[in-house]
Amino acid sequence: MTISDQYDVGLPNGPLSLAISAASDRGAVRSINEDSFLVLPRLFLVADGMGGHSFGDRASQCVVHSFARTIGHHAVLTPEHVVQAITDANREVIELNSDGAVSGTTLSGVALVSVGADAEPRWMAFNVGDSRVYHWDGRNLEQVTVDHSAVQELLELGHITDFEALTHPDRNVITRALGIHPDVSPDFWLLPVGTHHTFLACSDGLSKELDDDLIAAILADRGALAEAESIADRLVAAAIAAGGSDNVTVVVVEATRATSTNAIDEATGDRGSSPYLEQTRPRK
Repeated sequence: MTISDQYDVGLPNGPLSLAISAASDRGAVRSINEDSFLVLPRLFLVADGMGGHSFGDRASQCVVHSFARTIGHHAVLTPEHVVQAITDANREVIELNSDGAVSGTTLSGVALVSVGADAEPRWMAFNVGDSRVYHWDGRNLEQVTVDHSAVQELLELGHITDFEALTHPDRNVITRALGIHPDVSPDFWLLPVGTHHTFLACSDGLSKELDDDLIAAILADRGALAEAESIADRLVAAAIAAGGSDNVTVVVVEATRATSTNAIDEATGDRGSSPYLEQTRPRK
């Protein structure tokens, strides 16, 4: 399944042009695709149904439908809208388990949010689990989100190296997910709206197969795209060519603005003043 679209979003200080591409595939090994994605005018997300659990595809689809119901009708989004959507989605996935089955899903995405009546809009990145959001500025690729996984905790404690993490026996163990506990604990980050940003939300089917350098190279080499091929198509195809051991889903948001009215240094990235930022885990 693929999506490609372009449109402008009206902002107080001038329109923001968005080019969106999304693609999802079951990969080279799995028999079904447990990933889902959602593209709305101001919100973009990926949900990865938990492998090894019952009805993972049903859980990820539940998140997509829940988000669409909760915030799909809002012309302007706030951080509170996104928080409520995550809370509602978690509750609805839990309700799927009433028949005794255990369903769960990770979540990652970005939303264009308003943090105050007179404030410049912000990009809000969020995640639960090991699905990721990356930021590409045309030169450097940064992983914005922090994985909620056993391996990530071992890395932060200094017990293993990045190289050891690639083959660690617990590399598929996640520590947070939707549908498992009544109280979900997502992380959030706010970033300024500059002249050009590219955000990449993906399931771990991409990050397990492609390292950051290869992802950056694909994002940089737009000239290599075939006719009618999107950047999301190219990333998914590369992950499958590298092994495709899992479902792989990618949503790419390319945002361009004629001029930046934000006086904040875009290189350092303002995390804003939203109270939700105080709840996120510290960056490495």
